[in-house]
Amino acid sequence: MAEGFGSARPQSAMIRRLNLPDSAEPDREGLLHAPSAARNQKPILDALGPHLPHGGLFLEVASGTGQHVAALAAEHPDLRFQPSEPDPVRRRAIDARTRDLPNVAPARYLDACTPGWGRGLRADVILTVNLLHLISDAEMAVLLDEAAQAIVPGGLLAIYGPFLRGGQATSEGDAGFHMSLQRQDPSIGLKDADLVVSVLQALAFAVDIVPMPANNLMLLARSGSKPGF
Repeated sequence: MAEGFGSARPQSAMIRRLNLPDSAEPDREGLLHAPSAARNQKPILDALGPHLPHGGLFLEVASGTGQHVAALAAEHPDLRFQPSEPDPVRRRAIDARTRDLPNVAPARYLDACTPGWGRGLRADVILTVNLLHLISDAEMAVLLDEAAQAIVPGGLLAIYGPFLRGGQATSEGDAGFHMSLQRQDPSIGLKDADLVVSVLQALAFAVDIVPMPANNLMLLARSGSKPGF
């Protein structure tokens, strides 16, 4: 077992009780369903598909409802998927959603904002969706540093979500969302894309920025590669 995976620990930094739009609710089958995950699922699959390896370990950080890992695993049966999530209720929901997918391991506890989880873990792909704006700058720094340790040379770190550009929101919706997050916790909110790219480059990643629907971005960071992969 790699360090960072294990049984739940108290007060994970990644479990904040926030009032968020499109919060996950049980669907007719009793599975957790997030409308935003359903909307962005195909764009994420399309953006990732050409860059994924044939075989290897795919770690999703903060898998949430499991909608993304289930869709990716169904489309890429040659990859081994490891969902992770600090919330035990969501881990059970992920396992329920992926139980018929033989290339998906049971969801594991992972607080990616805690130092040390990257040691001993060798992932070919790491994905996180809509997480950075829910954690502080210091927690983001830990997450990115640990991901750099966990990923194999030439591996892919993919980060999806809303971002500021040049310190500014690019839409009224993003501006309002950023303000609502900071009212609930001043330490969180949308991160500036240039800042995140700078941190990734300092960690020896080459980064491509892919525009996505609804003003979102996908940052595709390749470990130890030249820009443009």
